[in-house]
Amino acid sequence: MHRPLAITEDPALLDDLVRIAAAAGAQLDVAQTPTHARPFWNLAPLIAIGADQADPVAATSPPPRDQVLLVTRDPEDPDTWRKCVAAGARSVMTLPNDERDLVDRFADAMDPDPRSGAVICLIGGRGGAGASVLAACLALRASTDHLRTLLVDADPLGGGIDALLGHEEATGARWADLVAREGRINSSALQAALPAFGDLAVLSFHRGEVDAIPPQAMRSVLEAGTRGFDLVVVDLPRHLDPSAIEALTRAGSTLLVATADVRGILSAVQVLSQLRDHTADIRAILRPGILDADTAMTALGIPSAGTLPDQPRLTATLNRGELPRLGPRTVLGALCTSLLRDLLPAT
Repeated sequence: MHRPLAITEDPALLDDLVRIAAAAGAQLDVAQTPTHARPFWNLAPLIAIGADQADPVAATSPPPRDQVLLVTRDPEDPDTWRKCVAAGARSVMTLPNDERDLVDRFADAMDPDPRSGAVICLIGGRGGAGASVLAACLALRASTDHLRTLLVDADPLGGGIDALLGHEEATGARWADLVAREGRINSSALQAALPAFGDLAVLSFHRGEVDAIPPQAMRSVLEAGTRGFDLVVVDLPRHLDPSAIEALTRAGSTLLVATADVRGILSAVQVLSQLRDHTADIRAILRPGILDADTAMTALGIPSAGTLPDQPRLTATLNRGELPRLGPRTVLGALCTSLLRDLLPAT
């Protein structure tokens, strides 16, 4: 893959550009003069022209192209926009004010095939309702259908969704590895770093002591996930922390898994009151219980997305490290297929 190109002789500006590109997970090709830049002009995914080289670049009359920026450290220079037009740049970035925008531009340039993935969050109305199992099955079903899928474990105390899949020993990055890295995450780098099984990538926690996920880390992962995957499935904790709230604000749909018994519905209603503060499209997955479905759904007051019947052998299957069957004729497989059809945008 070709790298972004910086054209400048200003050492202070070059230091800034290298640092900002690194925050986006990118390395730069550097040309100190337009002559040195010529071989890279049509190949670089993005070109950052220093204000010191704008007129020399203009003098060479380079062919017009997209993704050309003029970068300056002098917000008071009245000649900035003339230089921008002359050099063929499409916009001006003034440092340090536009540093975050420039990080984003570098990161976008390093994603050769940006996608627009959907985010679906799942949360249990009470402990043991089955939200994590459904999240894992939904992600597996989507990946089996050749959707590039990211499964995100957002519950530090949930025991690890990778263990639920039977892949806790798989090599690859976990949350602690990503939290330690500052800056925006490139989607290609995220895909390469995570444990992956076919079209499914999984982000979970290391075994042992775990820390809460910083909301900015969740934001970076979900931004990279929606750029690099067709679907991002997030398994949320029942007690919403800042990172869970960050995920909810980005969710296209949120599934609340509730059990149809008195305490299960009362608990789900309490969880629902928190969810409504942060996201709009909330739907219920109902587990059978002592209450009939109409009574349970009336108490919840949200649309039904489906029913998840009890499966007596499921726990034993998971404890053996095996995955449930998700074919179209199985209960779980049919439910997941229905959810994907209803929740994902039509293509």
